[in-house]
Amino acid sequence: MRDRLGYVVLVATIAAYLVVYSSSLGRLPTSFDYLSILNTMLPLVFVAIGQSLVVLTGGIDLSVGGIVSLCVAVTATIVTGDGLAPFGWVLVVLVLGAACGAVNGVIVSAGRIAPILTTLATLSIFTGLALWVLPVPGGSIPPVVRNVLSNPNVPTGLIWLGVAIGGWLVLRRTRFGMRVYAVGSDETSARAVGVPAARVKLGVYALSGLCSGLAAVFYVSTTTAGDANAGAPFILTSIASVVVGGVAFSGGRGSALGAVAGAVALTLVIDVLFFAGIDPLYQSLFQGLFLVVAVLLGTVATLVTRRRRAVT
Repeated sequence: MRDRLGYVVLVATIAAYLVVYSSSLGRLPTSFDYLSILNTMLPLVFVAIGQSLVVLTGGIDLSVGGIVSLCVAVTATIVTGDGLAPFGWVLVVLVLGAACGAVNGVIVSAGRIAPILTTLATLSIFTGLALWVLPVPGGSIPPVVRNVLSNPNVPTGLIWLGVAIGGWLVLRRTRFGMRVYAVGSDETSARAVGVPAARVKLGVYALSGLCSGLAAVFYVSTTTAGDANAGAPFILTSIASVVVGGVAFSGGRGSALGAVAGAVALTLVIDVLFFAGIDPLYQSLFQGLFLVVAVLLGTVATLVTRRRRAVT
């Protein structure tokens, strides 16, 4: 039941969006509205997938905001040119994101420092580097990149969403994916049977950084400009997506697909509040209430499941 929580919340949020939108404008959403939501949610979807991988090992990555900010600043600064040249620079940004994540992985696995302390420290470092690269909002991204990643007229985002989901489904069935769950369930037992826990942790943090780099590229592609503070909102929203998606913070239980559902639901909540006429100053309050309700539902689902198991 807990694993399906994200999908239940997503369906409820979609229903609320359709009701509020039609009540406000007197019609159903158009293809433009759906395309706008799709392009807006993709950055959070990628960050949520990376965050879920880390949480599945029993860790947490607060540095995703800093990595997104740094990669946004670099993307808006260096991704230029025509033809295939901009995509070469995009690959450089992705490598940068993976490298930042790998730094977290090395400190956590080799230094044996708590993930929350490690990523809190690197968050400040990466955010500072982002401000150094792009002191004021600005920069741009070539139209050729935007047309491929988040075309405002064609739903190319559906392809990338499918790639993200397909990538998780493949990863889940690999040896590395199984080791991620093993480390999260019981690291001591996993080590005893030969699972290289340190390498697994290094891998998940590197993948989290890669996902943050992807999110940064899609963010700049959607907004057409860069901002060194762009990553700050992704810290809490990525964690909220994981929670809403039913991924257990104790590790070893849950799915990145649930986190994707949570990310989509959180994106829709913003639109629901907007069309409901809620003052933007209070949006954070309602987002927090939404998260609290989702957590309570997850707790109730867990208790019901345990009771059923006890009965049987």
